[in-house]
Amino acid sequence: MSQTQPELFPPDSAETDDEPISLEAGRKSLPSTVRRVVEGSDAILSEPPDRADFLHAVLCQVGMPRRKTEERSFERHSGTASIKLSAGELFQRGKWVEQPLPYGTHPRLVMVHISGEAIRTKDRTIPIGESIRDFLLALGIPTNGGKSGGYTMFKKQMQALAACRLQLGLSAGNLDRTVNTQPIERFDAWLTPDGRQPGFWPGEIELSEKFYNTLTSHAVPLDPRALASLKHSALALDIYTWLAHRLCRVRKPKGTMVSWGNLREQFGQEYRSSKDFKKQFKATLRQVRAVYPAASIDDTAGGLILLPSKPPIPKTMIPVGHR
Repeated sequence: MSQTQPELFPPDSAETDDEPISLEAGRKSLPSTVRRVVEGSDAILSEPPDRADFLHAVLCQVGMPRRKTEERSFERHSGTASIKLSAGELFQRGKWVEQPLPYGTHPRLVMVHISGEAIRTKDRTIPIGESIRDFLLALGIPTNGGKSGGYTMFKKQMQALAACRLQLGLSAGNLDRTVNTQPIERFDAWLTPDGRQPGFWPGEIELSEKFYNTLTSHAVPLDPRALASLKHSALALDIYTWLAHRLCRVRKPKGTMVSWGNLREQFGQEYRSSKDFKKQFKATLRQVRAVYPAASIDDTAGGLILLPSKPPIPKTMIPVGHR
């Protein structure tokens, strides 16, 4: 396989120069997001990962909201899989306070991290470090403060994720299964202003038993280096986890076609036009393919052809007992 980095953004993107980006280009001059993808691609091509992360198969097919919404519920469908997310409430200072729906990259990174730890340790109680700062560093999230800093945004999204109710729908053959649960059953942190106070940090998160049980049967292995490379984009994380789940299940030698209409229904409900969605999806797919080099995908009239591909994580790295 060629070591030349594919173009990560189309020529008309605001995030690139006029010339395609390559590994030979001066990395210091690249935008930080592009440099992170280039360096992640280089590492993935050079050596295998030191561990596997995991995410529930349904969340690989249909992700949470990518943008802030005032709605109190959210649904997304893909084939025989579906999620319904309902915003919840938290008891704060003597009263119930409504929380918004979780959205963006932070809830996705949290779910991958705690799901991975649950699969590796075979325990639904997940250690999360001695302070919120430790947890942010483990997730690769900036620890700066301020109104839009990493700590502040994480606190809001963590509260929304802890409060929400998740329904997973999955059909297989003649069986339809609905799982009604809250992913996080217990998260009783006192989030201090600087996030450094160990005494107010619980040190663990407890997954609900229902979510943990279905996770152990439907966990998809992921490369943590790819996730770290794509942490700037919820769409990139969604496309990567979808391909990690989908491509290794393609059985037809000539592949399976997915239309742009189906892709927009699955990934592009936030976009006003099909043209805008297609342009953004293609640009993001370039980044995803850079950190999933085994992915085999062809363009075709009206959509994409998914071809049989190796998973991003070797089967030898999947824990015994994981199905």
